[in-house]
Amino acid sequence: MSDPIAAGGAGEGTRAVRAGLPEPVKYEPTLPGPVFAAHFHLPGEPTGPYTYGRDENPTWTLLERAVGELEAPGRDGVETLVFASGMAAISSVLFSQLRAGDTAVLPSDGYQALPLVRTQLEAYGIEVRTAPTGGDAQLAVLDGAKLLWIESPSNPGLDVCDIRRLVEAAHARGALVAVDNTLATPLGQRPLELGADFSVASGTKQLTGHGDVLLGYVTGRSGEPMTAVRRWRKIVGAIPGPMEAWLAHRSIATLQMRVDRQSATALAVAQALRGRPEVTGLRYPGLADDPSHEVASRQMRRFGCVVSFTLPTRARAERFLEELRLVDDATSFGGVRSTAERRGRWGGDAVPEGFIRLSVGAEDPEDLVTDVLRALEQSAR
Repeated sequence: MSDPIAAGGAGEGTRAVRAGLPEPVKYEPTLPGPVFAAHFHLPGEPTGPYTYGRDENPTWTLLERAVGELEAPGRDGVETLVFASGMAAISSVLFSQLRAGDTAVLPSDGYQALPLVRTQLEAYGIEVRTAPTGGDAQLAVLDGAKLLWIESPSNPGLDVCDIRRLVEAAHARGALVAVDNTLATPLGQRPLELGADFSVASGTKQLTGHGDVLLGYVTGRSGEPMTAVRRWRKIVGAIPGPMEAWLAHRSIATLQMRVDRQSATALAVAQALRGRPEVTGLRYPGLADDPSHEVASRQMRRFGCVVSFTLPTRARAERFLEELRLVDDATSFGGVRSTAERRGRWGGDAVPEGFIRLSVGAEDPEDLVTDVLRALEQSAR
């Protein structure tokens, strides 16, 4: 009898619960505990998989298998590598694939660390072009590029591009394509199925979902590009600790339940904010009238846990955050406890002073909507 999970035929909840688990062994735990080892017994020639702790670890192996089963269910010839953080994963792709004289295309409205990455790439003699995510604007600057970096939905503006369209255009020009899949998660969209060469994400966010792990990963087709990513990880040593890897694997078991709850509640919050006179620039791809909804509906199965909007002033935004009782004023997103922040306080995003990024957690939807609306009313006083 064939394995429905290995064949990609199991439901997403079943796959998340079972992803990456080893074959059962009598008296052994279902998910073995973390392996803390800098070195392994290694008599004779080093022909086995585990030799030194910077290269491989059994706990990573199970987590990498789990992520791969979510990002590319039922597909052969795909591998996943885990990293110490999302930025470590992002850097591994960019710096392993690009050389002096190459050109990279990045989103101009992506994660706020990308400008730092751009500065470093340019210092290495790599040309960097940027364009917004919305309207597939990166198409206009693709000619001659070696790598296209897509972030969809974008963080924090929640714009969406047509990934398949951009991938086809990039491949026609000989460029590789990496998609930052952090906001969507593998249960929201699967970039490799849309043609991308790499799916990259910060596992710190909704994938692990508890705000207690820093982690990143790269999933891609087996071949020289992924070999180069693996080599970069070895050289830089940007590896996760075994405890973090084990916590991440444990957390993936509840991913489908968390994503479904958070996505549904995020839509309820967005609908409650619609029409509020003090709210402008409301964005959530799941809203039927969101500018990105049509494209998002074609390539996403769930629309994420983040809602963004703008309040009239910085002071109003700060009062709103102070009045929230069920939402922590914190950065990051995707956790089971709702968080929100005024993104302008960091200075790295091109957003208005009153721009709010709200990450919806796993609280009861009615309670969270009530808290958000109450805080809006109180912040007006």
